[in-house]
This record gives sequence, structure tokens and C-alpha cells, in this order.
Amino acid sequence: MVASIPGYKKLENSIVRKVSDFAVFIGGGVGMVFKAMFKALTRQYTIVLVPHSEKSIFNLHITLLSFLCIIFVLAGAQVALFWYGTSYNKSGRIISNTDDRLRETQASLDQLRDETAHLLREARGFETALSGTLSALGTDVTGTTPNAASGGDLSSFFDIKETPEGILQEVNDVRRLAGYLSSAVEPLREIGALLNSQSALLTEIPSIWPIKGGIGHISFFFGQNENPFTGQYYIHKGIDLSTYRQGDPIVATADGQVVTIDFDYSGFGNYVIIKHKHGFYTRYAHMLTIRVKSGQRVQQGEVIGYIGNTGLSTGPHLHYEVHIGSDVVDPYKYLNIRSTLARTIR
Repeated sequence: MVASIPGYKKLENSIVRKVSDFAVFIGGGVGMVFKAMFKALTRQYTIVLVPHSEKSIFNLHITLLSFLCIIFVLAGAQVALFWYGTSYNKSGRIISNTDDRLRETQASLDQLRDETAHLLREARGFETALSGTLSALGTDVTGTTPNAASGGDLSSFFDIKETPEGILQEVNDVRRLAGYLSSAVEPLREIGALLNSQSALLTEIPSIWPIKGGIGHISFFFGQNENPFTGQYYIHKGIDLSTYRQGDPIVATADGQVVTIDFDYSGFGNYVIIKHKHGFYTRYAHMLTIRVKSGQRVQQGEVIGYIGNTGLSTGPHLHYEVHIGSDVVDPYKYLNIRSTLARTIR
């Protein structure tokens, strides 16, 4: 075992020596290759330029390395020019699209200006109509325009100049119009409250046509008339409404309560009396049939019976009366209340 140690040492030294020699060989080979490449790259070449004239010949001395560097620089310049051209085309497309959008925006802005001008013209008509309505209803109109103390009414919208801050005139116009409309809300609420109160009042007094659908005509008016049976003059205490047939529905002309349902052989035939608020009573006579009961509450426009020819009558018709307390009044005056109110508001 001891005798074999020198042998291993010799083998180890031999392997190290061979590896070292191989590394030196490889290193020398690589060095020779680089040396040869450097020598080839640094070797000078002469490019002779011979002119066709009698001028002297031009000799250009250049190495391969310099030539390769020139080629690399030219290739880089070509790539840079290609990239710049691509970027320029892309920027051109972006600018073109932006220009198209700007033209569309300008067209939209022009249309907005036209619509704003139209809106302001309509607002002027609205102001006139609102002022007339408020005046007709007796409502104070002094505060319906913004900045009333400084004359800031709607007509001043058409005298506004360009603001120093560069705000568009149309924007300023719309802002002032918004302020005007905001200030007009309260008067419109007052109108609504007034109309609601009047509407409630009109349902409490006999103010609609007593035949459903507004059909028929007045065949006998209120007041002094000739009695068709005796030929003598007498006071007709209501109006007679005819549709030339029986069976058309009769409606209550106001909210109220049925207080009388009766039959009068020598006069009214089947008749109904309804009590309303504010001392009003209405009578409906010569009815064919009756659809309500005594004590029943009815609403304006509700069917209470049908036109007939009962009692002392010359043909199918409705005899209609309006009483205020113990006084008999002309029903025709109250049938015109709604149309009169509508004309007043207009």
C-alpha cells in the first residue's frame, strides 16, 4: 500500500501537466485567432478613384475595421431614418384625426349656439306669457326676474357682451336663463295653488253640464216664458235640456249629498235634489229612472239617473234648477263658470 503512493503522485503530476499543456495550446490558438483577426481588420486597403478627366488619381487608404464601422454607422442612420419616418407618419395621422374631431366639435358648438339662440327667443315668449298670466291672476310679478333692482330681466339677455374672462356669451346667457327660470318657480307654484283651490271650488258648486258627455241643448230657458200647457206666462225656475230621446245619463253638477228623492205626478215626475256646499241646491226632474239613494254622497260628474218624460212634460228632457238658500237662480250662469275662467287665464 505504501509502495503505491509514489505511483499515484506520478499519475497526478502527469494529468496536471497534460491539462496545463492543453490550456496553453488552446490559449495560444485563441490568441493567434484574435491576432490574425486584428491583423486582418487593421490591414490597410487602398481604394483608387480614377477620374475620366486629366485630374490626378485619388487614393483612399482605409482599414477593414474602419470600413465596418462606416457600414455600421450607415446602417444605424438608415434605421434611425426609418424610425423617424414611421413616427412622423403616425404623428400625422394623430394630427389629422385631432383636426377632424376639432371640426366636429366646432360644428357641434355652432349647433349649440343656434339652439341657445332659439331657446332664448322661446324664453322671451315664456316671460311674456308668464307675466300676462300672473297679471290676470293678480299675482305680484316684480320678483320674477333675477336682479330686478338692476334691470336684469329676460330682455337684457340679448344685450350681453363678451365677458373679460373669455367666457362664451352663450354660456353666460344660459346661466342667466337658468337664474330666471329658478326665480319663476315660486310664481308658478302660486299659480298651481290658485288653480288647485279654484278647481276644488268648482267641484263644490254646480259648474258642469248636467248631461254626461256635454250633449244636448237648452230647449227652455230660465225666467219668464209661456206655459206650453196653459198658454199663460209664468216664471220658469230652471232650464230644460233635451237630447230628443230618453235614457241619456244625468250627472251631478257638483259634489254633494242627496237630500230628496220623490215623484210629482202633476209636475216634476221623478226628481232628485242634491245639497252642496256654500248654500247651493240642485234639482233634476222628469227622470226616467234614478240611480242614487237619499242620504248618499255623490261627486261631480257621477251619474245619478237618466233622462225621461215623467210627470207633466211635453217630451223627453231634463228640468234642471239651481238654488242658493231659498232663492232660485239661473243655472246657465254657473254652467259657464269654467269657460269664463279659462278665457280669463288665457
